[in-house]
Amino acid sequence: MKIGIPKERREHEHRVAATPDTVKKLIGLGFEVVVERDAGAGASLLDKAYEAVGATIAPDAASALKDADIVLKVQRPLTEAEGGPDELALLKAGAKLIGFLSPHANPDQVKAYANAKVDAFAMELLPRITRAQSMDVLSSQSNLAGYRAVLEAGNVFGRVAPMMMTAAGTVPPARALILGAGVAGLQAIATARRLGAVVSAFDVRPAVKEQVESLGASFVEVESEETKEAETAGGYAKEMSEDYKRKQSELIHETLKKQDIVITTALIPGKPAPTLITEAMVRDMKPGSVIVDLAIEAGGNCELSEEGVVEAHGVTIVAYPNLPSRIAEHASALYAKNLLNFLTPLVDGETKTLKLDPEDEVIQGTRLTQDGAIVHAAFSDKGN
Repeated sequence: MKIGIPKERREHEHRVAATPDTVKKLIGLGFEVVVERDAGAGASLLDKAYEAVGATIAPDAASALKDADIVLKVQRPLTEAEGGPDELALLKAGAKLIGFLSPHANPDQVKAYANAKVDAFAMELLPRITRAQSMDVLSSQSNLAGYRAVLEAGNVFGRVAPMMMTAAGTVPPARALILGAGVAGLQAIATARRLGAVVSAFDVRPAVKEQVESLGASFVEVESEETKEAETAGGYAKEMSEDYKRKQSELIHETLKKQDIVITTALIPGKPAPTLITEAMVRDMKPGSVIVDLAIEAGGNCELSEEGVVEAHGVTIVAYPNLPSRIAEHASALYAKNLLNFLTPLVDGETKTLKLDPEDEVIQGTRLTQDGAIVHAAFSDKGN
């Protein structure tokens, strides 16, 4: 079977879906691998490194994807309406498309996969079960995003993070608040602590309190019976009631007044990001403080966030899309390993082809389309 690895063409995307290390292992599994020229250049992975492990370098996307049985991508295919080449048109009928496909935000494209008879697998829909941990693309990329968010804050913060005792006087430590203690938030806590900041964190899920405190941060929480049901079966935060949101807003407003750095990470799968920081809250923050909004691609957690860097009421708001791509080499390495771990157990050792069990939780959770039909339960009523 042939695997095609195209160059990513979306704005802000420097990652690649396979590295020389994972290509070598894929070839060892019996696949032929074709990589588009310069596909890994944005992640400092050169064509000669892919050739050295046995990959074929194709001059363009059409050549890389021609007759490919499996296509590994980071971002969903570009469309003509988005100003790019129609990448989906390059895939043959029956091809397996695997990547971050953003189906909730792009349900029309799910229908397009079905119409093209492409079997599409959205890796962000992977069920959170024990055996799928090594395939969890959301965790691997969110971990890096949390780390990078703290670095982005430090880059624009006009003061130092740790306490410094000098002959000229003592510099107090910066105070950092992390809103959302999922994978990204926990890594942001750890990174801010390593830089010497005094860190606190807020989350609607009381179950994460122990994790937050184990990293040396204090836990900020709203006292409410509702928090007992604040977590989905998949480990994500649920959307809370209006009464809870009011109490949450009041608590965050008071807490923000004391902070120097704020990292927001709150996302609800399939929905716009919740607004946690209003303009009124920003107005009451310390002059020179910094907000880094990781949720800008879903609308943002701060009411004043705009893509890039803006200043409002003396506060700098950093909202770069796709933070993992700003650490493209390591982000690619982890993502490519996730895809390798997804594919490896699906390969039939004798025939060297994919053997997809329709009853497998991993397949059921990620497969959007099959044989020209939308088969995922969350999308089947939107396109059939």
